[in-house]
Amino acid sequence: MNPFKKLALSIAVTTTLVTFSAGSYAGETLDTAKVGLASQAQGLERVTQILVAPPFLPKHEQVAKGGSKIIAMTMEVVEKAMEISPGAFVQAMTFEGSNPGPMIVAHVGDYVELTLKNPKTNTLLHNIDFHAATGALGGGALTDVSPGEQVVLRFKATKAGVFVYHCAPGGVMIPFHIVSGMNGAIMILPREGLKDEKGQSVSYDKAYYIGEQDWYVPKDDYGKYKRYNSPAEGMADTLAVMRGLIPTHITFNGKVGALTGENAMTAKVGETVLFLHSEANRDTRIHLIGGHGDLVWPGGSFNDTPITNQETWSVLGGSAVAAMYTFKQPGSYAYVNHNLIEAVMLGALAHVSVEGKWNNDLMEQVSKPSPIK
Repeated sequence: MNPFKKLALSIAVTTTLVTFSAGSYAGETLDTAKVGLASQAQGLERVTQILVAPPFLPKHEQVAKGGSKIIAMTMEVVEKAMEISPGAFVQAMTFEGSNPGPMIVAHVGDYVELTLKNPKTNTLLHNIDFHAATGALGGGALTDVSPGEQVVLRFKATKAGVFVYHCAPGGVMIPFHIVSGMNGAIMILPREGLKDEKGQSVSYDKAYYIGEQDWYVPKDDYGKYKRYNSPAEGMADTLAVMRGLIPTHITFNGKVGALTGENAMTAKVGETVLFLHSEANRDTRIHLIGGHGDLVWPGGSFNDTPITNQETWSVLGGSAVAAMYTFKQPGSYAYVNHNLIEAVMLGALAHVSVEGKWNNDLMEQVSKPSPIK
């Protein structure tokens, strides 16, 4: 490409990135001046939630104590280079520096109050769309922040379940930001906690959040992955790969192998684990090799009766799903996207390391391998 044309394209792309707004996504300017009902959040107890990097969840109660509260937290937008597999780098856009962004936890009836910061060292406009929220593009129309700005959004948690959140700055910038890593999830628990298919209360000993991410990394003429100095610089090439709808990498928690080996999720025989899985862009299907989904909440909806004894469960693009399993055998379990091409060859694979004593009644090796007689 002519270098002057390339420079002009880069300038145009950068201008578009900075000026796109959620209003262009909505197709009209949002008018919030006409208030029919005032917020009922005034006077409620405020609780500051300290967010943590996935796969872990912030400190929380499974059953709500007392009345509704304001659950307040701060998230900072971080634009940075990330190595998603050896030699493959992306100019990622993230919430709190991780892919996925941190899990937020509240209860139905609580008010989620987020302070979203876009440091002046960043280059692009950002916002946040909560699938758990009602109105204004999930908050996207009220949270546009340019570099050097911050905004505070508060919404009432009215739906119980696990929901995706993501950046949605308008037009083609929406998928570009999402596939650059800018998404996460929020769990809104029923005030009385989770219930099984019979309506009986259930609880978990541990909970893990796995964010599945599709990446589209451009290659040069020699088949090597390209590397860029900013999101805008790589945008045109990345969009070209995105149009093919074929990811170059699919990761759990931001990097191939991020949840394997020393970083594997852990449990003990007899422990019940809640797995929370999100995918902001593509459909996926999850399988715990050697285990099951004792309880699975399709679409992540805790108001609906969970289905039981699932071998594999679907997570639709733009959603999150909760699955619960009580481990019965020790060992290393593979937690995979059961398109095994995507799991083994592209990276959508994690491990759960489980400690305990083996139960021969459930499975045993009757005889070791030996020559065929």
